[in-house]
Amino acid sequence: MLCLFDLDGTLIDSEIGILGCVRHALTQLGVEHPAQLRHWIGPPLRHSFAPLLDHDHDRIEQAVEFYHERFHSIGWQEHSVYPGIEAMIERVQAAGHTLAVVTSKPERHARPIIEHLPFGTAFSRLYGPDPSSPHSEKATMIAAALADFGAEPEQAVMIGDRHFDIDGAVANRVRGIGVLWGFGSRAELEKAGADELAHDPGHLAQLLTL
Repeated sequence: MLCLFDLDGTLIDSEIGILGCVRHALTQLGVEHPAQLRHWIGPPLRHSFAPLLDHDHDRIEQAVEFYHERFHSIGWQEHSVYPGIEAMIERVQAAGHTLAVVTSKPERHARPIIEHLPFGTAFSRLYGPDPSSPHSEKATMIAAALADFGAEPEQAVMIGDRHFDIDGAVANRVRGIGVLWGFGSRAELEKAGADELAHDPGHLAQLLTL
């Protein structure tokens, strides 16, 4: 089976790094920080910056550049692996499944993170959106993975913590598993049409190796 994993909120807790970069970008533009920023984790950056910057294209692009500037220097290191993830990956890989990452992070930001994970070599491929795209593109990336690996939809599963992951799975008729330890919610994942919900990495391993 082809197992496609989201990155932020699924394999790693990247809240500190992502929100630090958001605050840096807003500070550089002289914009007050919103009290709540956690919902920024998951959607494309341009989508989240737009309402704070009056949908001004040039300022949005400036914000994205400031974000990437800090992320490239330090933000990519500001994360931790969720407990139980490494053992889950080892179990899934030992079961003979093929693993890949499908993330909303541009590849240039995601790759150094994955390469530094203790289980990073378990992933055959990395799929990230074009840095200039305002869209999540999960559906497009899942379709690309199916084509690259020559997998039929019924031979694949998408695992993630936000509705973007499940939306992409539904669009490709792929089994979608929502994880409950990330940045989404049970209600969000159920509404998106998740086939199953994993309570913890051990439960996820069971769902993937039945």
